[in-house]
Order: sequence, then structure tokens, then C-alpha cells
Amino acid sequence: MGAAEPLSLVLSRAMGGRHGTAVVLDAGTGELVACHDARRAALRQARPGSAIKPFTLTALLEVGSWKAATRIPCRREIRLAGRRLDCTHPEGLAPLDAAGALAWSCNWYFTQAARRLSPDDLLAAFERAGLAARSGLIEPETAGNLRRAEGLEQVALQAVGESSIEVTPLGLAAAYVRLAAGLSRRPELSCVLEGLLSCVRYGTGQAAARASIPVAGKTGTASGPAGAFTHAWFAGFAPARAPEIVLVVFLEQGQGALDAAPVAGAILEELGRLRRWR
Repeated sequence: MGAAEPLSLVLSRAMGGRHGTAVVLDAGTGELVACHDARRAALRQARPGSAIKPFTLTALLEVGSWKAATRIPCRREIRLAGRRLDCTHPEGLAPLDAAGALAWSCNWYFTQAARRLSPDDLLAAFERAGLAARSGLIEPETAGNLRRAEGLEQVALQAVGESSIEVTPLGLAAAYVRLAAGLSRRPELSCVLEGLLSCVRYGTGQAAARASIPVAGKTGTASGPAGAFTHAWFAGFAPARAPEIVLVVFLEQGQGALDAAPVAGAILEELGRLRRWR
């Protein structure tokens, strides 16, 4: 993958002084390739927001309570447990299937689908994904914090990464390594990969797209304490169908599509040049 120091400089340059972290892992081995602000990557717990949705969709498909072809018209306005989580994707879209809902990060779709999951179903799926585990790549490191959601509304909030779950950027990167490996060998999860590809092609992750690198990824925007601010995520892997690296960008303030995805795109552009991906 190249020397760690030059790639760390690539990450730092792309971050441009923003408060946050960026992590690159080897998609094959799970080893740490490069990191900007290792302490924050390993210790900062935060809600993952929509970056968790690939794992939620995987849970729905594994439990057998949802079909990839199921389409739902988005009603946009969402109120859950006193929270407002309105959809921000373009209006007038045709009813979305699972891949389209992932691409456009449709909160309506995922909060409705999550009603088919029990609290134990979702918790177990997130645990299998490694979202509560330590990666062992950086010391000291904080594990993710998963809790059993209580009631349908809390399950729906957990399903979109807004309650009962906090992860570290390093932990989320390690979970995406497992996700990428699983998608490559499980055709029954093809809609998850298609959704991640479409997220970058035309959805919320467009700013991470690079012509020379086919990227699969997901943005996330999640609230901070008491909803006082939002923090931003981009998590993904490249090349999309034969992953070599997993990348996670976390920003202390901002939005996934507007802030984290462009940083990810700048990193991927440079990594693509160094690796000469096609």
C-alpha cells in the first residue's frame, strides 16, 4: 500500500485543518495503512448517523423480514421520540427500493423498514458487524457503545444511527472492512453494494466520486449532545468490487454530503494516483 508516512500526509492535507480524523485500512488484512489524528480515531465515540445504514439493511435481509425489491414512497417528514429526522434528498423521487434508499439515505424508508426488526435482531446484527469491538490497531482504543433499544421508536432511531449506538472512527473503519469482505462473497446482499455504489455515483456521496476509482461508500450526518450540532461521516471502500482500502472520514462539525464526502474524495483522488486504480 505504500509507505505510511506519505499517506498520512495525504490525509492531513485533505483534512485541511478541519477538526476530525481520517483512517485508511487495508481491505484485505484489516491492517492500519494511514491515519490523521490517531487519538481521535481510536477514542472519539460518536453517533454514526446514516453511515450505519448498510448494516441496518444487512440486518433486514439476514433476518428475512425485508426484500431488496420492496419499494416505499417517501413521506419526508419524520418525528420519532421527539426527534425530527426529515429526509433531505430531492423531492419527487419514485418510490425507492432498498438500494435506492441507501443511495439517497432515505430516513423514511429505513425507519419504516426497521419496524420489522426486534431490538434483539438489530443489536445482534450490529454486534456481528463488530461495531462494539475494539480493532486492536491503535492503543489506547475505546470500543463502540451499543445498547438494546427499547420500543419501536428507539429501534428506528438506532437503525439510522441516532440512538443507542456510538462508534469510533477506527471502529467504524474496521466494521466496513468486514462489510466489504462480506459483500464480495454474499450475492444475496448485492443490493447493499449497489446502494453504496449508487450513493457515490448519484446520491449523497457524489462529492467522493472519482473517475479513475470506482468507490462504494455512505455519508452520515448525526446529532451531537442534545442535538446542538451535527458531525459528519463518510465511510467506504475502493475499488468498489475488488476492495483494496477502506476509508473513514469523521468531522466534528458538518454534514456528510457537504463536508466529509469532499474530504474523502480528495483522499481517494490521491490514493488513486498512487495506486493507479482503473
